[in-house]
Amino acid sequence: MKNKKKGLLHLLIIVAAIGLCSYITLVGFTDAHKGSAQNIKLGLDLAGGVSITYQAVKDNPTDTEMSDTIAMMQDRAEVYSTESSVVQEGSNRISIDIPGVENADEVLESLGKEGSLDFVAADDMSYDEEGNPTYTNTVCTGKHVKNAEAGTQQDEITKNKEYVVQLTFNAKGTKRFAKATAEAYPTKKQIYIVYDGKILSAPAVQAEITDGHAVISGSFKTYQEADSLASMIRIGALPLELKEIQSQVVGAQLGQDAIRTSLMAGAIGFGLVVLFMVIFYRIPGLAASIALIFYLVVMLVALNGLDITLTLPGVAGIILNIGMAVDANVIIFTRIKEELRKGKSVQSSIKLGFDKALSAIVDGNVTTLIAAAVLYIKGSGTVKGFATTLAMGIVLSMFTSLVITKLLLNALYALGVDDEKYFGVEKERKQIDFIKHKSKFFIISGVMIAACIVALVFNYTSNGSILNYGLDFVGGTTYDIPFSAEQKIDDSLKKDVEKTFQDISGSNDVVIAEVAGANELNVKTIELSEQQRKTLTAEISSKYSIEEDSIEIQSISAAVSDEMKSDAVIAVIIAAICMLIYIWFRFKDFVFAGSAVLALLHDVVCVLLVYAAVRISVGNTFIACMLTIVGYSINATIVIFDRIRENLGTRTSEEALTDVVNDSITQTLTRSINTSLTTFFMVFMLAILGVESIRDFAIPLLAGIICGAYSSICITGTLWFTIKKMRGRSAKKA
Repeated sequence: MKNKKKGLLHLLIIVAAIGLCSYITLVGFTDAHKGSAQNIKLGLDLAGGVSITYQAVKDNPTDTEMSDTIAMMQDRAEVYSTESSVVQEGSNRISIDIPGVENADEVLESLGKEGSLDFVAADDMSYDEEGNPTYTNTVCTGKHVKNAEAGTQQDEITKNKEYVVQLTFNAKGTKRFAKATAEAYPTKKQIYIVYDGKILSAPAVQAEITDGHAVISGSFKTYQEADSLASMIRIGALPLELKEIQSQVVGAQLGQDAIRTSLMAGAIGFGLVVLFMVIFYRIPGLAASIALIFYLVVMLVALNGLDITLTLPGVAGIILNIGMAVDANVIIFTRIKEELRKGKSVQSSIKLGFDKALSAIVDGNVTTLIAAAVLYIKGSGTVKGFATTLAMGIVLSMFTSLVITKLLLNALYALGVDDEKYFGVEKERKQIDFIKHKSKFFIISGVMIAACIVALVFNYTSNGSILNYGLDFVGGTTYDIPFSAEQKIDDSLKKDVEKTFQDISGSNDVVIAEVAGANELNVKTIELSEQQRKTLTAEISSKYSIEEDSIEIQSISAAVSDEMKSDAVIAVIIAAICMLIYIWFRFKDFVFAGSAVLALLHDVVCVLLVYAAVRISVGNTFIACMLTIVGYSINATIVIFDRIRENLGTRTSEEALTDVVNDSITQTLTRSINTSLTTFFMVFMLAILGVESIRDFAIPLLAGIICGAYSSICITGTLWFTIKKMRGRSAKKA
């Protein structure tokens, strides 16, 4: 029985929710009227800035030493930007992101210095021949300062407001400072504040200070001057000596270009997905498209509300999720059309479609979440950003598919859209004999695996490495140098750039490549020191009239690159094992789990073939690409396995199993093709319009989508049948 009022109410609630989220996204509730989308925190690859990772020189630093160092590094970083982020990685590393800085060389040169902050009595201060302060005794050091803050107070004589720095010492510092001020007060001598050999301030002692609270006054014209001194005192000496192991400098313009091209790719891909869904699935496709809009605006609000930093791979994750989000809808709509073919009413078909699709949707998305979780645990930086948005997208897309789409369909039905012509009826599909051609499928896969091995061996013999490892995997320093439109990149320019790098680095190990689609050179060399990078950047800027902040620099130590290699292998193994266990548990049959994992490894090898044959740079997104393929491919496999389990019943003979597998793959064929197409649309646009780092991610992903569709349709079911048949024969022999 139709309830038009209820249907209209549901429709209005959904439209209102989309409208509210859109308002928050575009306009927001802040005084500045900035929407959620404008307030989302951007990672360095989008906002520009400096990213640097330090490692403690000391073996096994204590938790206290690490936490104190992080606190001081946060203060140091905030001198450059209040949006700075300082986090601990592992037991002995600190990762720092400072967005929007203009002088990257200055940051890299000074940020991680151990530093020294000393309070020196006037009687102990002297100067060398060049005028630099020298001393042997100190009143106290930066380690004795508990806090330093800028503030205001009233001048006792003029009664005017004056800016001051308020110091608080710890217990040891209080005793030492009290003794020093007692000695200096009678003649009002100065106590010098010296940071890294430079005098920051030299206030005269106006009273004995015995309670550990001192005020520096009288010399600050503005609050900013007082705050600057307070910051320098706070950042004092670090508890741990640090060494740089990884750094990256990104120009703001590069980040803006990445956002623009990625959003354009997402918009075009989204339009193609909506058009495809409406044409192919009619009213259900329209409902799914509205649910996709809901997904997008809620995702933007969630990113801002949860204070998640959005990176370029994160943007790619959202765009990829648009393609994957319709997967659940495709499964449901296929089920609805099947029920309509059986003669069920539209209302019953909608209900049964959602009920029968539920297990496949849940299982498929849980396995993809496993891949996202492994990515988050084993990845770092931008890879974590991709894992976060991927996981959020999976959860949110499940909600929109199972709740929002269902409400929309029921609402439209209640409002009179109840003719089955609006939903489409699944035509009787003739069974395709996949089992008959299983040997051909296995031969094709064998050829692809062999081709991968040949490509890897060829690369090793000709280039010394099996893959085109990027900086993340080999260590070193890389420069992305954009030239003006008037500056033509030719062999002469390349040789000149190469010589510049060789002269400053002291090494002939320099590799130069043109960046496709841009008037830009990518230059890789050995790992350079901070001073070498500073000198090289200044030389390039001066020699070729290039703004320093437009040059992107990345430096990674060999130790970190070795870790990334091992992490890539371990991540895929962990994901495969977790999925094996989950599928075994859900399907209560090891053959299902084993077949799925073998097919996954097949897909990984095929994507590896693309990396090897096309010589795509293997960087930090390599892990993300591989695990995304693993999660995506297993999703498609589970849909087929779920249908096999449903059709299996009590049929166990070889002939019956043949029909079950052929029927199951045939029945899910439309879903497998359509889901691959919608995801292909999104990733294809990224591959065409995205910046280079996104293309390096999208191209292998395209190969993985194609290969995943092939393995799901042609390999997984036939492989399950083959193993099942072999086990049956073994049981008979026993």
